[in-house]
Amino acid sequence: MRALSTIDEVRDWERGAHASGRTVGFVPTMGALHEGHLALISRAREISDEVIVSIYVNPTQFGPSEDLSSYPRPLEADLAACEDEGVAAVFTPSDAMMYPEGFCTFVEVEGLSERIEGASRPGHFRGVTTVVLKLFHIVRPDVAVFGWKDAQQFLILRRMVEDLALPVRMEGVETVREPDGLALSSRNAYLTDEERAQAPAIHRALQAGLARIVAGARDVAPIREVILKTLGEAPLIRLDRLDIVQRDTLEPLNRIAPEKTLIAIAAHLGRARLIDNVRV
Repeated sequence: MRALSTIDEVRDWERGAHASGRTVGFVPTMGALHEGHLALISRAREISDEVIVSIYVNPTQFGPSEDLSSYPRPLEADLAACEDEGVAAVFTPSDAMMYPEGFCTFVEVEGLSERIEGASRPGHFRGVTTVVLKLFHIVRPDVAVFGWKDAQQFLILRRMVEDLALPVRMEGVETVREPDGLALSSRNAYLTDEERAQAPAIHRALQAGLARIVAGARDVAPIREVILKTLGEAPLIRLDRLDIVQRDTLEPLNRIAPEKTLIAIAAHLGRARLIDNVRV
């Protein structure tokens, strides 16, 4: 496995892979890798010849009061995990490389970026789209793999790729969960034992809403009601957002649009802010 820390090193590696007729799969991460990330790497291996992973905690997607300084950074363990998974190269850029002095260019997907998570975290998705676009230009992958756990992020990045005619195939991988349903997240490490015991209520609430839809409910109000009731069974959970939206536009719905709906929850549990969703 190649450990790459400069843009020139990545481009030399990428040119070599493409010159030999091999396709490049890319998995951008912020590190603190878990089984969810490994599922992305596994999918990238299935659909490309060489896999490169980036590990970079991107400061521009964190708000002033968020957890940038405390975000876990177990780099040695992450590198070992990548090697075990058969990753060909890992790119670990610095802040100075990604945002050199005088950096003033940002990209934003208007509309989609201001809704759901964007309403709670202003500027978050501008940071995400900017860093991912720069990484795409550096790595020049044939395919990039993201998780559906961050559904809004994936939809925004996919729109960016379409709008800017980037030659990158976007691949989404289903959320990986603990046996009790909790979506895997690097921020789960913040949970105390008591908080961890209540965290699966987020997934149960989504499943309760989904069950209402499967049973024939189409009005959003009773679906929202059962989701909130289920969340209320876990008193440590402090709901930030519950959004029931049209999947492509992220606009709020009054009635479920089958196969076009996203139900997303963001909630606080102690220090952790956790997100989850279901697509209907």
